[in-house]
Amino acid sequence: MARIKGATMTRKRRNKVLKLAKGYYGSKSRLFKTAKQAVMKSGNYAYIGRKQKKRDFRRLWITRISAACKLNGMNYSTFMNGLSKAGITLNRKMLSEIAIADPAAFTSLTEQAKAALK
Repeated sequence: MARIKGATMTRKRRNKVLKLAKGYYGSKSRLFKTAKQAVMKSGNYAYIGRKQKKRDFRRLWITRISAACKLNGMNYSTFMNGLSKAGITLNRKMLSEIAIADPAAFTSLTEQAKAALK
């Protein structure tokens, strides 16, 4: 029985890594060894970045809601507490969109939150 050589799969695997490293600076896009390291590192950065993106957006939404609350004479924590006591379940993304797009509706939400706290 003839011996099967691994050249085809090795070349395929290396080309896949080099394709992922396309556009990297210097030898990182041309040499397999450095390209492999750069691709692994960039994969780690991408993984971490997907988690950070969720945190960053939540922080942005909270900042927007807080700014809109201050315009209506409340702070963020009492507003969120009032909403929960009033039984209004809107997530922070929707609250920030309402604060930007429809300030009158947000004002009515703050009034409801104030009423629930009394």
